[in-house]
Amino acid sequence: MMEVLVRGNKIDITDAMKDYVKEKLSKLDKYTLDDTTATVLVKIRNYSQKVEVTIPLKTLMLRAEDESQDFYSAVDLVVNKLERQIRKNKSKLKKREKSGIKEFNIDDITDNGEDELVIKRKKIDIKPMNLDEAILQMELLGHNFYMYKDSDIGRIALVYKRNDGGYGVIEEE
Repeated sequence: MMEVLVRGNKIDITDAMKDYVKEKLSKLDKYTLDDTTATVLVKIRNYSQKVEVTIPLKTLMLRAEDESQDFYSAVDLVVNKLERQIRKNKSKLKKREKSGIKEFNIDDITDNGEDELVIKRKKIDIKPMNLDEAILQMELLGHNFYMYKDSDIGRIALVYKRNDGGYGVIEEE
C-alpha cells in the first residue's frame, strides 16, 4: 500500500481530509510499489483550495494539481488527472515495447592498465520525438540522460536529470 503524506499551507489538515485523500489515492495502488510515497499539498488561494499531488514512480513522475472551492472536489479532480496520466503513459509504454526502440547503454568503460580510459563507441538510431517523450524514454531505460532528435526544432538534443530533481536539455546549435 502506498504511503500518503498530506500537509497544508495556510490550512490545518483534519483527519477526515487525510482519510479522504488516502481513500481516493488508494485507487492508484495497483500501479505503484509498496515503498512509494505520495506527497499531497493543500493550499488556500482566495476562496478556493488547491490540491497538488506528486507520486514518484520507478519509471516516471506523476504530478497533478487542481483547485476548486471545495476541498473534496479538488481531490477528485486531481485523482482523475493522475488516472489519465497513468492510462496515457501505459499506452505509450506498450507502444514502445511493440515498436522495438533500441536501448542505448554506456556500461563498457574499461581501464586497459595504462593511464587512459578506453571507451566503447556505440552507434544509436536517433528517433524524432518531443521532450516529454524523451524524458519518458530516459526514465523507462533508467538512465540519467537520453539523446534524441527534437521533433519541434529538428535538431539533436540531450535531456538529463539534474541533481535538484529537475531536468536539463542540451541542444545542438
